[in-house]
Formats: sequence, C-alpha cells, structure tokens
Amino acid sequence: MKCLTKQVFGVLAVICMMTPLAVAQDNPERPRRPGGFGGPIELGPDDVAFYDAPPEGFKTVRGNVAHGKLEMIGYESKTVGTTRKANVYTPPGYSTDKKYPVLYLLHGIGGDENEWVRFATPNALFDNLIADGKAVPMIVVMPNGRAQKNDRAEGNVMASAPAFATFERDLLDDLIPAIEAKYSVDNSREKRAIAGLSMGGGQSFNFGLGNLDTFAWVGPFSAAPNTKPAEELIPNIENAKSKLKLLWISCGNKDGLIRISQNMHQFLKKNGIEHVWHVDDHGHDPVHWSSSLYWFSQSVFQDK
Repeated sequence: MKCLTKQVFGVLAVICMMTPLAVAQDNPERPRRPGGFGGPIELGPDDVAFYDAPPEGFKTVRGNVAHGKLEMIGYESKTVGTTRKANVYTPPGYSTDKKYPVLYLLHGIGGDENEWVRFATPNALFDNLIADGKAVPMIVVMPNGRAQKNDRAEGNVMASAPAFATFERDLLDDLIPAIEAKYSVDNSREKRAIAGLSMGGGQSFNFGLGNLDTFAWVGPFSAAPNTKPAEELIPNIENAKSKLKLLWISCGNKDGLIRISQNMHQFLKKNGIEHVWHVDDHGHDPVHWSSSLYWFSQSVFQDK
C-alpha cells in the first residue's frame, strides 16, 4: 500500500491506495476504474445513487423566499487556549421563543470555517429548503476543525492532521456549550447532528459514532483516511441501533477514497444497522458535497 498527498479542488488529503494487483486479487469480479484521485476504484452492486441530482438552482439565492442570517462568531476554546471562529446560520424568523435543532457541519483538511460558504452557499440552500417545506428550520454551525492556535490552511496543511483529532474535545467541551449559550437551542441529543466532507467526513464518523450520547444524526460525505475502523467506532451493535436516528453516508463513484465508505457500508449491512448509502457520479469534489448536503438536510431532524 502506498500513501501520497494530493490536492483536488483546494482540498488536500492523504491517500492510501492499493496497487492494481492488490485490488484485482481482492475481488476480480468487481468492475474497476483506473487511476485518478486515490488510485483504482472498485464498484459493487450496492454502490449506486439513492437520490437523483438536485434541481437546478438549489443553492442559488431566491428573491421570493424569506432569508436567514449567516454570521461569524468567536468562542473561547479552553482546548486550544485561544478564541476561535465559526460561521453560524440561523433560519428565517429565528426567535428566542423557539428551540432549534443544530447541525455541526465540518470541512476538509485544506479548508476552514469558510469552506462550505465558498462553494455551497449554505444560507441559500437552507433558505430554499425551508421555504419549500423540505427541511426543518435549524441552526447550522460551520466551525474550523483544525484545533490549533494557528488554524489557517496554509503551508503544509498535512502537518495539521493531529489538530483535526484534537477538535473532538474543542467541539464537545467548548463549541457546543458556546452555541447553546448564545442561541436558542434544543440541547437534546435527538436535536443535534454532525456532518462533513472529506477530513470532516472522517471526523463525522469518529465524533458522531464515538459520541452517540451527544449526536443522533451523522452524515459523512467522502470520508477521508482519518476515519477509524468500523469495529472501533461501533463496538456495541445494539447500542448503535437504538441511538442512531440516521446514519447518512455518501461518496462519488469517481472518488479514490470510496473504499473507506464502502467498508463502513458493508460493516453496517452485515450487522443490520440501518443507514443510507448514496453513491453518485462525481468525484472528491464540491459538486458531490453540496449535493450531499442538499439531500442530507431533508432527512435530518425529520420523523420520516
């Protein structure tokens, strides 16, 4: 197995790839795609799209709908020992008379608290879904998942990989309490979700499944190699079944990191843990991530 660092669409990732021979020996019956980001890709019969492509304009600002608010906040991080930043979306008509569910939305290793804002226009995406009755009004928190004093995506960003693991404590001990102190939040686990792309997808697996007393909704998109093994993340099958409201996993069929999510899907399937497995026709890119957010947001905090 070889590991390399590669940059695609501004996102840096560590890619561990099997040689073509190793892939073929693993299962010669499965179709294999050549090269690309992450190396050869094997697709199985389960690796298909669960959803269609989003409609045109799904993340475009519409003048005929009510608009929420996107603001940058600072919070004190005892974990890091500094004041850190996060983008926060509050839905149209936000009021302290109501308690809102919260989605914590994480970025990739080459990004920061503005990454989702740059390519997905999440304020417009959520405004439109809420206006159309497809998503519940929610607060969306987009923090910096690089928990170190210099949390900018600069220089050798791969050297900051350990800070993405440290973010678990920053998230649980500092950010969540700060959000729940500042905003009108329903702080029950059933009203708290975590999702993310690439490195943030791995964080979503690790922090979501590793803290089921905190999160009931988990959405990893294009999870990176920081994802822990499924057996480590889910040591108690029945506990996961009883506590997970939704485990929503996606990856593109041109994404060389798909094996990480495939392995998780197969573990969940083998152990009878309900989940969504969505594989579209994209790669490790913003088109897949914004599409995944569009569909995940319509399921999170819903009874259906």
